[in-house]
Amino acid sequence: MKTEPQDPQSALKSLLPIFALVKQYKWMALSALLALLLTAGVSLSLGQGVKMVIDQGFIAGSAEQLSQTILMLVAMISLLAIGTFVRFYLMSWLGERVSADLRKAVFEKIIYLHPSYFEENRSGELMSRLTTDTTLLQSIVGSSFSMALRSALTLVGGLFMLLLTSFKLTLLVLASVPIVLIPMFIFGRKVKKLAVSSQDAIADIGTYAGEIIQNIKVVQSYTHEAQEQGAFSGEVEKAFNVAKQRIKQRSYLIAAVIFLTFASISIMLWVGGMDVLEGNMSGGELGAFVFYAIMVAMSMATIAEVYGELQRAAGAASRLLDLLKVESAIVDPDQPMSLLAQDVMNQPVISFNNVSFCYPSRPDVPALKNINLAIYRGQTVALVGHSGAGKTTLFELLQRFYDPLSGRIEFSGCNITDISLTTLRESMGMVSQHPVLFSSDVWHNIKYGKPQASEADIKNAATQAHANEFIDQLPQGYASFLGEQGVRLSGGQKQRIAIARAILKNPDILLLDEATSALDAESEFHVQAALKTVMQNRTTLIIAHRLATVVHADLIVVMEQGEIIATGTHTGLLESSSVYKRLCELQFDKANKN
Repeated sequence: MKTEPQDPQSALKSLLPIFALVKQYKWMALSALLALLLTAGVSLSLGQGVKMVIDQGFIAGSAEQLSQTILMLVAMISLLAIGTFVRFYLMSWLGERVSADLRKAVFEKIIYLHPSYFEENRSGELMSRLTTDTTLLQSIVGSSFSMALRSALTLVGGLFMLLLTSFKLTLLVLASVPIVLIPMFIFGRKVKKLAVSSQDAIADIGTYAGEIIQNIKVVQSYTHEAQEQGAFSGEVEKAFNVAKQRIKQRSYLIAAVIFLTFASISIMLWVGGMDVLEGNMSGGELGAFVFYAIMVAMSMATIAEVYGELQRAAGAASRLLDLLKVESAIVDPDQPMSLLAQDVMNQPVISFNNVSFCYPSRPDVPALKNINLAIYRGQTVALVGHSGAGKTTLFELLQRFYDPLSGRIEFSGCNITDISLTTLRESMGMVSQHPVLFSSDVWHNIKYGKPQASEADIKNAATQAHANEFIDQLPQGYASFLGEQGVRLSGGQKQRIAIARAILKNPDILLLDEATSALDAESEFHVQAALKTVMQNRTTLIIAHRLATVVHADLIVVMEQGEIIATGTHTGLLESSSVYKRLCELQFDKANKN
């Protein structure tokens, strides 16, 4: 998900949608703008205060006038401090608020995207968009933009006050402006390109580190700590080298602007000093002119610095906006159909009609070919076959993580593409072969199946899944933190938590992807008994690798290379399907030998 560098003009345009988020907080923004105008006006007035201190205080030799002018100057500075406080608070608030809104918008987009999107884009890059890029934009909205606007106001106001003070000296200042702007455009373009590369490099670091941490046991079991450390160091150094180039270009930009600006001021000061010596202007006027000239110079330097930040932020904005523009391939129908109430004994609750499918990442390799299958309510249907036969793909299509390339899938008489995703998926409960647990406690992981469930319901589901006994032995029982992905539990314990979650959901359709594969013999016996109770009066689809667990299924579907090659009962398939018979012989002979 790399973003190509843009030219400076289009890059800055990419920030406009980000600033548009401020509209809903217009009163806060207006208050901040008023405070900014106040501080800019007071800052410009300070020059006249300096003039009065010099002319009416120092040069006039009046202690009373000096005291009055100093008090007036202190009052102006106090007003400036108050205005700065208000401006800083409101602008920082806006920056944090916009950043938070942007994070929510990006996460909302990500969480509803189709699963194939995540096959093509790394999770580390998406996390970088959600954290690093939004933080950078927060800094722009809350700080840099305010600085740029304030500096622009003081720049224009300062130039106006310069004209009022000395037209000749102002011409010298204006003549230097084009010279100062040249490095801003030269180095600013380079900063923009390097900023995009730097953000991409940071995303690569996050992706690499996340993958290693997630699979730390594999890394350590193969004693690859040193190799991974070296590889990660390489990624970090690559990012550092890009950042170093970006910093160098920004340093050139800032140094060039400061040198050219203050060189111009030095020349102007020499000319002005000669005018004071010749009596053409007063010392106070020169002091005010120098004050305004320094203000203009500092404003130019600030704008140059912020310009580099804006260029960098434009890269982040482009990446975020590209993500926000992504449309999910799986969407709700415009007018969802309600599920039909019908005699389910006479019509399949689930039917696959000539369904063919290829994964987007493998468009030339059919995962399913012309699948036709009818499943009636209350049936237990087992899908068997070698790995890669297409069993899990059927589950994914049924839950509409993908849509078939051809054919249609019906649920309760409706094409699943005509049913809302929420209605469809709420009707199904999934227990996968490799259960997914969240970095939270037991309560949260079981309750995920039914957020509104009571404590008694959760404990009842855990009891049915034969998980209650080991949960009670955990340090804090149901409040025990399970670690990232449930790392503090054994495989069998994680499986039973996942089964309890599915039991709590109480779905119409139960999807079991070899749900007992991680259990020992005793736990499997109890869980099978629990599942048998749960499966009563419920349609159940089972992906089975251990055929002993499905010999009593109402229907066994034998799959091979994406096709259904046989269907029937265990007894019937032993006679009619050589593939099924061979699978049974391999497993049962191995079991007998053991």
